[in-house]
Amino acid sequence: MRKAFVIVSTLSLVAFALQFIFAAVGAFTKPAGDGAYLLHSVTGMAVIPVLTLLTILFAVLAKAPGRVVGLAVLPLGLVVLQVLLAGLASGLTDAAGASTPFGLTIAGLHALNGIVAVHVVVGVLQAARQLADPAPAGAAPVVVPEGEPA
Repeated sequence: MRKAFVIVSTLSLVAFALQFIFAAVGAFTKPAGDGAYLLHSVTGMAVIPVLTLLTILFAVLAKAPGRVVGLAVLPLGLVVLQVLLAGLASGLTDAAGASTPFGLTIAGLHALNGIVAVHVVVGVLQAARQLADPAPAGAAPVVVPEGEPA
C-alpha cells in the first residue's frame, strides 16, 4: 500500500502541475470561446478530486501517521476552496458581464490557492516517499564538520 501511496501522490502532483498549463492554454486560446478552459475544468473538477480522494485512501491503507493523513486531506479542502473562488470570481461581474476589480482579485486568489495546493501536494509526496522507503534502523545522520568539503 505504501508504494501505491507514492504512485497516487505522484499522479496527483502531476495533475496539479498540469492545471497551470491548462490554465495557460485557456488564457491564450484565441478566440476564447466556452471550451477554452475545458481541460482546466475537467482536470480540476474530476481528475484532481478523484486523485485526492485516492491519496487519502492510500495514506490510510498505508497506515501513515495521523500527521501524514491530515496532510493528505488538506488538498481536498484546497480543491473545494478552488471551486468556490472560481465560481465567485466568475459571478463578480458588472451588468454588462465584464470583470470587476473585486472579481479579478478573487481570481488572483484562485491562482494563489493553486500554488499553495501544489506545495501541499509536494509535501504529501515527500511524506509518502519517506514512509515507503524509511532510513534503515540505527542509521546515523552524516554530519560534515565546518570547513571540510561535503
